[in-house]
Amino acid sequence: MKKWLLFAWLSLFCGLTHSHEMTLSELTLKEFSPNEFIWSWGAPAKSRPITDDLSVKFPPHCKVEPRILSCPEKGLNGEISVKGLGENYSATLLRISFLGSEQRVFTLTSVQPQALLAASGRDERSATQIASAYTILGVQHILGGIDHLLFVITLLFLVGFRRQLFWTVSAFTVAHSITLVLSALNILVLRPAPVEACIALSIVLVAAEALSSRITWTKQLPALVALLFGLVHGLGFAGALKEIGLPENHLGLSLFGFNLGVEIGQIGVLALAWLVFRFTRHLKAVEKLRRAALYLMGSLAAFWTLTRVVQIFS
Repeated sequence: MKKWLLFAWLSLFCGLTHSHEMTLSELTLKEFSPNEFIWSWGAPAKSRPITDDLSVKFPPHCKVEPRILSCPEKGLNGEISVKGLGENYSATLLRISFLGSEQRVFTLTSVQPQALLAASGRDERSATQIASAYTILGVQHILGGIDHLLFVITLLFLVGFRRQLFWTVSAFTVAHSITLVLSALNILVLRPAPVEACIALSIVLVAAEALSSRITWTKQLPALVALLFGLVHGLGFAGALKEIGLPENHLGLSLFGFNLGVEIGQIGVLALAWLVFRFTRHLKAVEKLRRAALYLMGSLAAFWTLTRVVQIFS
């Protein structure tokens, strides 16, 4: 039974720590003469050609060459779709630069792998399609954001499955929602490096409090701690959202969808943790595994903190 218990707890923890961050590809179109574009793929830190994983389909009236896209009759009007999303790439950012410095950015996912463009380059997808696409992106981001998930797990270890957990998680949700919106709208702008360092440090501090036997104000007011650190985590979410881009015609809806996706992923992780807790709470080894997990998460977060602080001054 103890071996089964160890396997259950380590499976939950290792599943989190080995999650992959959301990987993005870019498809860039630059108009160099009326209705003629230079197009190219791009992706950060990828050794293999992106075309091995993804393929693009342009409107049928356009003539496609290896680097040139010509749409002389109707212009760039119709559907652009990407095949292969959801495997090695979570999303494709479609960036279209028109003559006169006008630029459009569209986000394509495995759920919504196409953009429907009018002749002006405006995204003609429905509100429902855009909301669905950004909700999926929010789920993918939280499940791939190891540091955000570890913070939620350390809060769980700090509070336990008590009524207080509801208020603690709610405070975290409200806080990161506020700063997510403010940062995404460029009302609150901070450098990414200090934000990422503070996120890692938040895990270290909460893990240390959860390991301590003292009755501290952190244990008495965990919702306040979640609220304060949630403001920082929201800035981290916003950093990812800025990389993805927001549609101008459905700005509020895409923000809501992304935040909803983050919450869905967060609730899913807590539900999984509750199932593990329910089947192991009566066994003696639970407390030992709890402390081991906290030490492991705290140590990992301490390493992240040091490396991210170095990045601030590099």
